[in-house]
Parts: sequence; structure tokens; C-alpha cells
Amino acid sequence: MPDLTTLMEVGGPLAAVGGGAAYLRAEQPAAYWSMVGLPLSTARLLGSYTSVMDACGLTVAPSRLRALAVRATTRREVRPVPPRRGIIRPTSTGLRIRLRLAPGQEPADVAASAERLRHAWGVHAVYVTDVKPGVVELRLVGFDVLRKVRMPRKASGGFLKVPVALREDATAFVRDYLAIPHQLTLGATLSGKSMYLRHLIAGLAAQPVALVGIDCKRGVELAPFATRLSALATNPEQAAELLPVLVQEMENRYDLIKARQGIAPATANEEITSDIWGLPESQRPVPMVLFVDEVAELFLVATKKDEELRDEMVTHLIRLAQLGRAAGIYLEVCGQRFGAELGKGATMLRAQLTGRVCHRVNDEASAKMALGDIAPEAVGAACAIPPERPGLAVAGDTSGGWSRIRTPYLSLSDAAAICDASAHLVPDLPALEPFRPAVPAPPAFPAPLIKPSPVTD
Repeated sequence: MPDLTTLMEVGGPLAAVGGGAAYLRAEQPAAYWSMVGLPLSTARLLGSYTSVMDACGLTVAPSRLRALAVRATTRREVRPVPPRRGIIRPTSTGLRIRLRLAPGQEPADVAASAERLRHAWGVHAVYVTDVKPGVVELRLVGFDVLRKVRMPRKASGGFLKVPVALREDATAFVRDYLAIPHQLTLGATLSGKSMYLRHLIAGLAAQPVALVGIDCKRGVELAPFATRLSALATNPEQAAELLPVLVQEMENRYDLIKARQGIAPATANEEITSDIWGLPESQRPVPMVLFVDEVAELFLVATKKDEELRDEMVTHLIRLAQLGRAAGIYLEVCGQRFGAELGKGATMLRAQLTGRVCHRVNDEASAKMALGDIAPEAVGAACAIPPERPGLAVAGDTSGGWSRIRTPYLSLSDAAAICDASAHLVPDLPALEPFRPAVPAPPAFPAPLIKPSPVTD
């Protein structure tokens, strides 16, 4: 009995602590990291930094002066020198540390050893960022931040900048329309593409921006945000009427730029290198973002007589993609598949879409359509997205860089409420007034059948 009592007194608290740690690691990884993972990883890093760098081949021979000083003072063997380590800065998701590279080293040498560093220091991932010549930053991520997405508190956007998702290195993925004016977003059904679009609209709703939608699925995706939209087309026929109006609006803005800068009216729009941001604020047109959901519906035709209408719509979209940036018109094109098989003009339009976001797709060819021409190595990562992780995607751009991102959950009712609260920000654009979606009036509550009577003594 005394042995059993002692076992219960000692083993009970240990089992409780172990069970609590296992629960935190599974259900609350951020809390587990702060309480357990952070101290352990910091101790591993401090205790094994020199040996790990030596094993990874990131050390260099010391200078002659250093070697003479070591031999004269300690009379011990002179060891290779690792990169000089900066202050360890803990974060809610990992660690950050800067390294000053030794002469002859480059950031690629550290990036090649990222997987070895991850295992040596017991973290989920290690990412290397070039800060300035001779200095790199290691971002150690303690757990899988894409399993339960929590946006950083400092993920503040700005004008035409929307923090829409979380990167795998625990930083915010910001959709910046001023840096990347047009983007293509692909994804199969239930891949999270609609959630991504929902975050973009909710983020832009509170900004002085005109939002225009083309949703050929009868408006099921964009109609809930009708209070904030300046125009909405819900079928190809309406889109065929809306697109020429947008092109004319773009032409009018180019005329405004020409008049302000003294450019000859006969100058072609392609030769104008300035944009609306060079105009005085009082004369500057409001920027416009065009959302095209399920772009394939604009390309597909049922009969041969519809081909002329299709070619006209595609031509308008290509013109907006080629010339819209200077006029403050930005494109957000979404679809399940977007390749040359859609028809004439598809490849030309895709070439104008700088940003690429690829959610889970049904075949490798669809991933190649989105990422193959800008980041071929990202195609495999897009094909490996599991179905049980909706919202997970691979984002890339024409610079060749890419990263995994995941969009946090945002309910349709919350996004619609944000648009309703921002309905007063819809700009006055007379040309788009005929396409302004009708907003249904809120349902009136019926009068009570029984008339209440006052309570008397």
C-alpha cells in the first residue's frame, strides 16, 4: 500500500502534466509552443549552435589574427568560425534570429541547410530571408500555422492592400493591387476559392474603391454583397453589356490623364506611361476592382452564333488587363480551370494576370495553367493540397517566388454584414448606375395578432 500511495502521489501529477501538454499540442499549438516548445528550442539553439553550423558546412576557417590570438591566450586548437549570431527574438509562432555571414558565404548556403536546421533545433520549419548584404534572418516556425489559421495582430493592410491569408512562415499574405494589379485565382469545387474571394471583398468594402462583379453563376457568389457593389452582371448577356461600359470608363480616364499632362489627344493609350495617381486628388477618379467569378462561363458558347459575342467580351477583358492599371482598374479573375482550350484569347488574357493563386485542383494540367509559366517547382506543391484543408493554396507571381498560404474562415453572413455597413462608400459612377444591383428591402415584421393590454391594479 505505501508503494501504491507513493506511486499515485508522484505519477498522478506527472500524468496530468503529460496529458495537459499533449492536449495543448493537439488543440492549442500556440499555447503549447509558448509554454513548452519555445524554451526547449531556445535551449537547443544556444547549446548546439556552433556544432550544428559546423555539421551543416556553414563554418569557415578563422582569420590569421584570430588564430594567433587563440593560440597565444588559450593554447587550444583553433576551430572553424560559424556565422555571428544576433539576439534571439521569440514570437507567438516561433523564433527570429539574424546571422552575419562569414566572408565567402551567401544566403543560398544557409537556405540549403534549412531542413537540417529544422531537425537539429526541433521546430516545424525554418525560412531564410535576405535582409541586407551579409545579413540573413532565420524565421523558425514552431508548429504548423496553417492547420488552424490565426492572422497576425499586426497584419494591417492599407489603401488597396488586403491581408487575405496566412503564409506558411507565419506572416500575412497581403493582396496589394498597386504592386500586382491583376491576379488569377484557380481552384476546384470546395477548395476555398470562394472564401478567398469573400475576404478580398470584405477587405476592400471599407475602402474608397468601386467594386464591380461579373458572376455568371446567376450571382450566387457575389449577390450577397450587392449593397457594396457598383455594378453586377449575373449572366453572359449582362456581362456583354457591362464590359464595354468599363472599357469606355477606362478610355475616359486616359483622356483625363492626357488633358492634365498636356499630352496630344491623338496619342495612343499604350504610349502613356503615367497613371491616375499623378492627378490631383480632387480630379482623381476612384479606383475600381473588377471581380470575375467563373471566368470560363464567358468563354463557353453553345451555338456558333454566340462566338461573336464571346470574342467581343474576351477582347474587352484583354484590353482592361493590358491598359487598366494606369486607369486605376484592377482585375481579380477566378475559375476552376483556365487554359487555351477555352478558346481564342484565353492565353493572352492569362499572360496579363501577374499574380497567381492556385487552390486544390482536380488535375496537374490545371495547376500548370496557374503556376507552370511563372514557378514550375510550385506545380507539385499545388497538386499535393489535401481535400481536408480547404483554403490552402499556393501563391506565386512573375518574379518566380511562391509560398503556401491558407485563408481563415469568414462566414457569408459576416462578410455580407461588412458590405452592408459600408454601403455608404459606394462611389457615384453614373455610367455604372444601370448595372447597380437591386438591394431587397429588409423583411417587415408582421403586426401581432393579439393587441397587448396595459396592466392595471
